[in-house]
Amino acid sequence: MIPTHFTRFAAIDWSGAKGARHPGIALALCETGAAAPTLVSPPRGVWSRADILHWLRDQAETPLLVGFDFSFAPPYVERGAYLPGEAAPTTARAFWGYVDAHAPDADLGAASFLESRRGTHFYLGAADGTKADFLHFRRCEAHHNAAGFGKPSTVYDAIGAAQVAKASFAGMRLLHHLAPAIPVWPIDPAPHTGACVVEIYTTIAARAAGVRKGRSKLRDAAALDTALATLGSRAHTPLARYTDHATDAILTAAWLRANAARTDFWHPSALTPQIARTEGWTFGIT
Repeated sequence: MIPTHFTRFAAIDWSGAKGARHPGIALALCETGAAAPTLVSPPRGVWSRADILHWLRDQAETPLLVGFDFSFAPPYVERGAYLPGEAAPTTARAFWGYVDAHAPDADLGAASFLESRRGTHFYLGAADGTKADFLHFRRCEAHHNAAGFGKPSTVYDAIGAAQVAKASFAGMRLLHHLAPAIPVWPIDPAPHTGACVVEIYTTIAARAAGVRKGRSKLRDAAALDTALATLGSRAHTPLARYTDHATDAILTAAWLRANAARTDFWHPSALTPQIARTEGWTFGIT
């Protein structure tokens, strides 16, 4: 069985940056049909992570499928632990609470969690040792890579523009505070009423929309409309600024709407109960 009740679809381009307001966060929303997703205006000019948390809580009883572009948990299966040698929990949901309890950063940030463990669990620069020693991956990432879709990122690599570590650990804090309002698939079973949160990878949406490898970012109106049309969406309302964050959110919300009823996305062949409760899975990796 798969959930079939969703009529609203949102994608959130996330940020793990320090501070309390984050231009890197964008939220796009659409409903059943062909109208293009639109950006949701933040309540105070620029989104905070706490604002996103409050917005989600307000949507809990609505038929909303919402995707976040961060890793919902670190790798566990590969080494039998999230942080080998540290007395951390052994399930994703318990680990979210552990991160939250050990990260006093403002606005659900988690940079201090990584910085206090640099060289032990996280790579933040050459002083931490050999980078290759930190490259551990979840099963969904390994599965995606084996299928020829490119080299994945790991949440243990916290340096560089492409790193996903800071955003992911900040996201884990949000997921901890979101409970029990909205289930998080596949850590929780997919619901048949109300909202649901899934992990997304914006590059999957870009490829499905015909955006060539190496050109995943859309920075103008024409390119965005061409990609949206491939996903069955009408043209978007022009934006004041075409940032990667805004276009990623808009395109991925349209992709989520177009693919929300795919059985293979809700039942990936390689997803096991152990993987579901420890690492989660990216919606769209089959």
